[in-house]
Amino acid sequence: MEQVVAAAVIDADGIVTAWSEGARLLTGHPAEEAVGRTAVDLLAEELPRRADGEWTGPVVVRHRDGHPVTLTVTACPVLGPDGLRTGYTLSAQRPAAPEPTLAGRAFQQASMSMSVFDPQQHYLRLNEVACKVMGVSEDVLLGRHFPDTVEEAVHSRGFNWHLRHVAETGRPIRYESFTGAPSLNREHAWTTEMWPVKDTSGAVTAVALAAFDSTEQYLARQRLTLLNEAAASIGTTLDVVRTTEEVVELLVPRFADFVSVDLLDWVLGADEPPPVPTGEVVLRRVAHGSAHEGTPEAAVRLGETDVHPPFSPPARALREGRAVRIQAGEPDFMHWLVERNARAPEGRRFRSGVHSVISVPLLARGTTLGVLVGVRIAHPDDYEDDDAVFAEELASRAAVCIDNARRFARERTTALALQHSLLPRGLPGQAAVEVAHRYLPSGSTAGIGGDWFDVIPLSGSRVALVVGDVVGHGIPSSATMGRLCMAVRTLADVDLPPDELLTHLDDLVTHLAAYDEDGGDDVAELGATCLYAVYDPVSRRLAVAAAGHPAPAVVLPDGSAQLVRMTPGPPLGVGGLPFEAVELELPEGSVVALYTDGLIEDRGRDVDRATGELCNALTAPTASLDALCDSVLKAVLPEEPGDDVALLLARTRALGADRVATWDVVPDPAHVAETRQAATEQLAAWGLEEAAFVTELVVSELVTNAIRYGTPPIRLRLIRDRSLICEVSDGSSTSPHLRRAHAFDEGGRGLLLVAQLTQRWGSRQTDRGKTIWAEQSLEPG
Repeated sequence: MEQVVAAAVIDADGIVTAWSEGARLLTGHPAEEAVGRTAVDLLAEELPRRADGEWTGPVVVRHRDGHPVTLTVTACPVLGPDGLRTGYTLSAQRPAAPEPTLAGRAFQQASMSMSVFDPQQHYLRLNEVACKVMGVSEDVLLGRHFPDTVEEAVHSRGFNWHLRHVAETGRPIRYESFTGAPSLNREHAWTTEMWPVKDTSGAVTAVALAAFDSTEQYLARQRLTLLNEAAASIGTTLDVVRTTEEVVELLVPRFADFVSVDLLDWVLGADEPPPVPTGEVVLRRVAHGSAHEGTPEAAVRLGETDVHPPFSPPARALREGRAVRIQAGEPDFMHWLVERNARAPEGRRFRSGVHSVISVPLLARGTTLGVLVGVRIAHPDDYEDDDAVFAEELASRAAVCIDNARRFARERTTALALQHSLLPRGLPGQAAVEVAHRYLPSGSTAGIGGDWFDVIPLSGSRVALVVGDVVGHGIPSSATMGRLCMAVRTLADVDLPPDELLTHLDDLVTHLAAYDEDGGDDVAELGATCLYAVYDPVSRRLAVAAAGHPAPAVVLPDGSAQLVRMTPGPPLGVGGLPFEAVELELPEGSVVALYTDGLIEDRGRDVDRATGELCNALTAPTASLDALCDSVLKAVLPEEPGDDVALLLARTRALGADRVATWDVVPDPAHVAETRQAATEQLAAWGLEEAAFVTELVVSELVTNAIRYGTPPIRLRLIRDRSLICEVSDGSSTSPHLRRAHAFDEGGRGLLLVAQLTQRWGSRQTDRGKTIWAEQSLEPG
């Protein structure tokens, strides 16, 4: 059927001045009836407000027989010689019939929004999807200027700019945006193609566009981005609480307007995981966050516990091991909301817009740790299946980080407890030195190291000062440290010189490494260092030997400080190289500083400069040795130590001649009584008459044994310290053995008697033979 086209002219006052035959055919009004009438008289419906200038759109006119006729009318202004508008020329036709061509039907039925604009951004064509997006039919938009059909917004101005750019440049554009649309109640992601439509001469006659709704792809990319960010931002520290806070910070507000992380109590302690509860669930709030300042939606304060009934989303998520979604209007949702409002009514107004909740279990290595809850308020979309899949994936990653932090905290606690159980809790009182110490466990993610120290009383009022470091961290390092600590105490009890003690300790480490059944982080692979020093308050001499350990520092009473010049020797377990001891005489009141390398070594730190800082810090005036420890750590310790630090300070004391008595003994049994009498007189001079009886017996037995079984020269020495020490030295290296004498034995009872009468006794090898010693307590009672 031939399309009829009508034409008419209207003057500036709206009076019809010309009427074509086509107009008569479409409206039934002949020219003589139409010309001279106002155009408004011919309308069946009021025209919508139009902007001045050209426009195209639907117009409903009254047919001559009375029924309405819808025409598509195009109006063009008529200008006079002065450039002013004098009227309009109108062309009209019936709305187009269904598209007769395949291309037209393809355009109209396309699954994406497609539109055509003239170079001045007026609508020329829209397909069905475009009309649905705009929320109106095509005839309402045809001929209208694009800016008049949308709200004034940044995305609208951007769209119009692209239309103009394509029309002006003749080049296509592709761009992406995240905007709303008049008929859509939420923002959508759009991928838009705009291209010029040119005539045969190459002039741009229109701009066509196709906009693809890529919201799902956009949201999928957003979820993937969040997962990638989670890999970098969650688990930056091995701290359980901080890890949960990182989860909240990542998800708010991009995934939820409110997020909480609740954990089962055992996760924060040292207990083993119990079975997952099937009824009510008690969880502890560890972290939460909100798009609102102060997190007013929270019904539970941080650190508090919350009891979740079986129907609640968190309880269901833990029980079912999957994400649970509830939406506004569902019974479980209403129960959950009522329970939250009853618990914290002050947050009711912030929960009034809640429309979707998701609860996700935190599962790591088959163990349930807690639950993550996300709430959407201002976010327009309900949680969908894709959101649940994303939440489970993210919760799984977060749970592994939380479990790693839990395991680290548990191992750290175990290693620290093991280490503290092996370190000396209270140093024994003795006259040789005054001591103060500090131990700082490493705060690094590597875990607790194997640093240790000890103060061991030796015979003759001497004292051993020990500091060591097992290279490595964690429980294996602490266990190795325990082995070495006990070995040093055992070897010290034998009273070996420092270099010999380290030689035996080195052999022990080598054997431990050789017989390590695990074949893993054994002692040889870890490595260990040790420094062993013995101070004698009678001679005021300090003997020191080291196995790969930093040299100690000494502060003399005049305030000067320096490192002890010594050969450090190889670390323990290397074998094959000797250890060398160095001896120096110290004035009374000197301070000896033993430490581990964590005090002076750090990445990028010059060790020589650090030891210089240590010597300077040791000379600072302080009220006590304890205060000096704190002063040294404050001055020398790195800002963030990467290793354990042990510091042991010892201020030397001296036993003067008034507290030590020595006699050379004639190797003749006839002189035993003379020697015994001399000892008794010395005790009287010291005011220790009550100890005379036992001392006489001890001196008699030890001197007699030395004369009978030993080798000259023989010497007796009494030391008055916190206990009374009796020492008998001779030139023989043969050590005595305690044995039980039989009824008819003539001898063998002397050492047994000494052992029963004294507090403790023993023997030690010397350069000239051996020394047998016995100690009597001077404490009353």
